[in-house]
Order: sequence, then structure tokens, then C-alpha cells
Amino acid sequence: MKTFTLDVEYECDFDLFGVVSSSREHTLAWQLNQALRLRLVKQQDLIYDLLSQGRLVISNYLHATEHFTLRLLRNRSIDPSVLKKPFLAPDVKEYDYLIQVNNGSGELAGEALLTQLTALPVVQYACQFDPNSLKFKENLLF
Repeated sequence: MKTFTLDVEYECDFDLFGVVSSSREHTLAWQLNQALRLRLVKQQDLIYDLLSQGRLVISNYLHATEHFTLRLLRNRSIDPSVLKKPFLAPDVKEYDYLIQVNNGSGELAGEALLTQLTALPVVQYACQFDPNSLKFKENLLF
């Protein structure tokens, strides 16, 4: 019997930022709300059941308008996990949080947002990534 393998390539059309911060997620969300005039709201946690390997529970904050969407995601699982790498994006495990921006413009796009992030007192470091270069980019598609 022949076995067929389905290879799917996803194209990510959003901006992705990594944030290093020792603050709690609700504190970071509040700081982002104040600095960027957003309304990040805690959503139901994202749960990834990885068959026999274990599961990831990722904290998720969302600000959505008809023009753009911004998500604040914790990179590390909030539940204890038996996984060797309990991260949403193991490629960038040194970052505590990920910020995903769809259709960002003005101060919520690229370098302007990166400047805003690094200016926050609770952020030690921030960086922008090309999401298409990540090995586990499928974890970031919702």
C-alpha cells in the first residue's frame, strides 16, 4: 500500500515581535494598553495537545478592530509540561512573550512598534522576527 505525505507550506502575513520581560503577563498587557492606546483583553488560553508528547497551555491576550489585530502570547506553557521544550515557538525560546500584529500600520507597524516596545519600563529587550523563517510557525496560525 502506498503512503502519501501531505507537505503544506504556510505563508505568514503578520509581523512578529519577541519580548524579554520578567513582568507578569497582565502587567505587560496593561503597559501595552497604556502606551499604545489598545484594549488587550485576556482570551481563553490556547491549548495544544501534542498527541503522546504532552500539551501546551499558552496565555493569550487579544486586541481586534476591523482594521488590525494584535495578540500578546506567552511563549512558555503556563501549565507544567512534560515536553522537553514547553514553548509556543521553541526557535525563539529566549523570549518570554510574542506579539503578533496583523495589518499593523503607523505606530503599530515594524520599526515604530519596536521603538514603542523597547521604551516600556517592563521590557528588557524586544526584537522583530520574520515569522516565515521559524521552524514552528504553524503554532502561530489561528
